[in-house]
Amino acid sequence: MSLLEIENLALDIGGTPILRDIDLTIKAGEVMGLVGESGSGKSMTALTVMKLLPNAAKARGRVTFDGIDILAAPEQAMNQLRGDDIGMVFQEPMTALNPVKTIGEQVAEGIRWHTGASRADAEARARAILDRVGLPESKFPLTRYPHELSGGQRQRVVIAIACALRPKLLIADEPTTALDVVLQAQILELLRDLVDENRMGLLLISHDLAVVTDMADRVTIMRDGAVMESGETARTLSEQKHPYTRQLAQASVHVPERAAAPDTSRDLLLKVSGVTRDYPLRRASLFGAPRHFRAVDGVSLMLNRGQSKALVGRSGCGKSTLARLILALDRPTSGSIRFDGEELTGRSENELKPARRNMQVVFQDPYGSFNPRHKVERLVAEPLHLLDPQPGPAERREKVAEALVNVGMQPSDMDKYPHEFSGGQRQRLSIARAIITRPRLIVADEPVSALDVSIRAQILDLFADLNQRLGVAYLFITHDLTVARAITDEVLVMHDGRIVEEGDTGRVFDAPRSDAARALVEAAPDLQRAIARRLAAAG
Repeated sequence: MSLLEIENLALDIGGTPILRDIDLTIKAGEVMGLVGESGSGKSMTALTVMKLLPNAAKARGRVTFDGIDILAAPEQAMNQLRGDDIGMVFQEPMTALNPVKTIGEQVAEGIRWHTGASRADAEARARAILDRVGLPESKFPLTRYPHELSGGQRQRVVIAIACALRPKLLIADEPTTALDVVLQAQILELLRDLVDENRMGLLLISHDLAVVTDMADRVTIMRDGAVMESGETARTLSEQKHPYTRQLAQASVHVPERAAAPDTSRDLLLKVSGVTRDYPLRRASLFGAPRHFRAVDGVSLMLNRGQSKALVGRSGCGKSTLARLILALDRPTSGSIRFDGEELTGRSENELKPARRNMQVVFQDPYGSFNPRHKVERLVAEPLHLLDPQPGPAERREKVAEALVNVGMQPSDMDKYPHEFSGGQRQRLSIARAIITRPRLIVADEPVSALDVSIRAQILDLFADLNQRLGVAYLFITHDLTVARAITDEVLVMHDGRIVEEGDTGRVFDAPRSDAARALVEAAPDLQRAIARRLAAAG
């Protein structure tokens, strides 16, 4: 008998069908990958297993966990199961953690609730599981708060909470989406070890086929609330019998068509020379010497007109800090930044206005970068205040319409609100806002990391097209080496605030010379390599 059995599961919310005839089984010690695009029903399937559904939801079919009928179980019984026999790791660790409670309190809370252990015993067990997930007491005491940890460390705390009572089933919903490739490899290795040690079933929800191929014994592929294909992972993803499986696999390795890079060696656009950025730290004692943390340490780089360059590195290496310095959103402690021949360092906000007109930014989270109460026309037109003279209402609408058409949207979309668009469409709106002033440089900070593979392919095609048609130069900040390889001419590898390697993108990734670049390349998931390894292991 399987640990989890789902048969003919159907779900509707307020009369709207969400899931249709879902069949899925997981055995003890088995990893099941659940793959699909946003809106395919992956997370709703997981929430049905946890019975954490909205009041208007109606589920039909059969969901059996360890012999227990989940759909018929009362709330009191589910409270006993959740956190004890069934654990869940949510996608965004900062949202899943309570910001006003220490990590020790949050890990110990479930232990005390389910076992009735004393505070001292619960904290001792919390300490043990935090050590197990790679957060030793010497560096991560129980008194730490979530905001004092990095994204990868917070995700480890969430895993510790979910695994504190050694659940029989762990549901991991996109557990590594926002992490760099090295941290991602560490988190996946940790999950694999926990499965092996405790004979735990793992439902791994992801849109990354390479990650699922590396981890999962079997895979289920969903679309529009229904199962398209399921089976043994390597066989399913290598044979690709269903057209949708083939579509996802092709999108995962998609490389945009790009014209040969023009010789722009004499058209210098951006020059960063010896830039450092220090942030003050609290004094060790009242009369102790001032201390500082150096986030950017003597960085120099050049970017030519129309060139596309990647900036890659682990979380916390200083990539985003360097981007803020280039965009003049922060001031360097020392060094020089010249844009289009003009020195930016030390200039006032008013003096920076012409430069700001010619450089824009695309953020990682398109929804978070928009005010949800404003319509698209106002949101996309925001950078127009940098123009001199200011355009009138008619010209303003004309420029917004032109920007929307340039990113594949309709002029009529300017009268809608952000929530009326999908994630990929909102990212197109972000790009429309960035190009409306016809900038010479766009800094793209993880612009596709939160998107599905098919939407990511469309956005990468759009970036390549704008580069060719409008001659926009890009500085891509990313931890996804597949994206960097697909869309950039050169790459800069950053580590501990320094540029440790740079050069042609293919050369750096195929033959990395620095330890930091080698670690990134070795940890990066690769779909074809993962399938080949799985097939070889199966004989």
